[in-house]
Amino acid sequence: MRKSIQIQGMTLALALAAAMPAAASGRFVAGRMLARSDGAVAAGHVAGFRGPRGAAGIHGRRTVADGQGNAATASAGAWRGPNGGVAARSGETTRASDGSWQHQSGLAAAGPNGGSVTSHGSASGNGQGSASFDRQTQASGARGNYDGTTTGASGQGVTHATQATGANGITYQGQTTVGKNGVSHTGSCTNASGQAVACP
Repeated sequence: MRKSIQIQGMTLALALAAAMPAAASGRFVAGRMLARSDGAVAAGHVAGFRGPRGAAGIHGRRTVADGQGNAATASAGAWRGPNGGVAARSGETTRASDGSWQHQSGLAAAGPNGGSVTSHGSASGNGQGSASFDRQTQASGARGNYDGTTTGASGQGVTHATQATGANGITYQGQTTVGKNGVSHTGSCTNASGQAVACP
């Protein structure tokens, strides 16, 4: 559910970035903070710019706290380069009064020549010293495609898995794990017909 909302938000931000009209150069910043006597606070700001060659960007952040140890902050932004590339990022972090926390974030970008990259991940902790995280990243372009996943948890180390296919049709699959017992790695390559070949 959260991932779906996040991806939809990034898609919308990319669309907004692409649709920003080219206009005269300029910048704007706006912000506001509200505080109550019980310690609750809400603050936010938004900033944006337009460049002379079509570059544009907008970024905003909102933070709220209830004065009882619970807090949340979220941010999002979208940018467009002078050559037509667009990018967007969003993230959210929450903290509970018991010390537990959660974070999620993602980004998406597309270049003027058709290359693209997306990445999304999350992390959480129980406030007692245990935490875990995961992140997935995909990229594609004229040189091939990449798909990577990184996961980790307290006491279990970190594992990164990769699948990459080059423009020549050779696919590499590998996994690297870093733990308290050291580093382990496996990897192999296949050609476009699925036959095992030596890795470049």
